Formats: sequence, structure tokens, C-alpha cells
Amino acid sequence: MTTNFDVKARTWDTPEKAERAQAVADLIRSKVKLTRDMSGFEYGCGTGLLSFCLRDELGQIALADSSVGMLEVVEEKIQAAGATHMNHLQLDLMEEAAPETPFQLIYSMLTLHHIDDTDRILQIFHSMLSEGGYLCVADLNKEDGSFHSGEFHGHHGFDQQQLKSTLERIGFTDVDSEICYSIEKEVDGKARSFPVFLMICRK
Repeated sequence: MTTNFDVKARTWDTPEKAERAQAVADLIRSKVKLTRDMSGFEYGCGTGLLSFCLRDELGQIALADSSVGMLEVVEEKIQAAGATHMNHLQLDLMEEAAPETPFQLIYSMLTLHHIDDTDRILQIFHSMLSEGGYLCVADLNKEDGSFHSGEFHGHHGFDQQQLKSTLERIGFTDVDSEICYSIEKEVDGKARSFPVFLMICRK
């Protein structure tokens, strides 16, 4: 990832980001029957905004990120909330082994476009899920590169149909997606909207 998330961690939680996380969470719970028997895994959790939106409806939740700064904020939130069923771990799945415990729900929000090898990370997610488990990926629709200012080496969003085909090739089924939010940004002095989709599938 090219953004210094350690530096940005303390100022990361803005009303817009909280609203975005809530929109993604609302669509997840409308599509997936969440229960306290389900274990959850959020990859690229940042400050845990999405997991905290879902925490009352899931069992054990692991929040994973490679940023120490973000995880420090996560731990403070967990302690403040007394959320004993939540734990964080510093993890880069492209460099380190995945947790052995299978999960019933894996989810990420605006993380996939930072990962160069999309196929590999999706294959890893598939291996981490229990049979019948759900993968929920929220990310940017394909865009022209205007979303990230400065130097950026990730993906400029995703074509939903192409991503669906990739997931099906890996072995996921029941792949479905829809737009759940729009990020408003000023680019070169002009207001721009960048749609965010949520793609849900099953192992």
C-alpha cells in the first residue's frame, strides 16, 4: 500500500467514513443472515469502522491490518467498548500465513484495490472460509485514476463483471453485487462522485 496509514490513523474516523461503513454494513446485513454463531474476519480493517457496525450481530471478530497505527486505534476502541469478542492482529496475507481457524464471514472495505495480486488474495480468502461461508467485498467501481491523488500503484477500482468472473473461477458461488455508496471528492477543482459497490459471494 502506498498511503502511510500509520500517520493517518488518528484522524482517519470522519463522519463521511462512518457513514460509508454504515452503508456497507446495512447492505451486508440485508443480504446475509448474521448470527452470534458466526465468526467474522475483516481484512484491511483500518480503525475498525465496519466491524464496529457489525459487532452486535456476530460472534468472535478478528480485525486484521498491516498498519500498527490503525491497530492501536482499534485496540483503544475495543477496550473502550468492552468488546471482549473482538481482537486485532497485525497481518499482511500476501507475506504471512493466514489464521488456521475457518471463518463464516470475511469482509473488507476499500482494501482490495490496494492489493496488487487480486487473484491470490481472493484465493486466500476462499481457503479461510468454512463451507457455505460468505465473502463480502466493498470497493470502488472502475475509475480513471482520479480517485487517488499523487503516486498510486494499486487498482483504479474494479469492473464488477470481471471481478465476478474472477470469484467464480476461484470457486465462489452466488456472486451478486450492487452500488451501496458514493464517495464525493473534488478533483482538479471539480466535484466528482466515485461509486462503491458491495460484492457478496459464498464458498
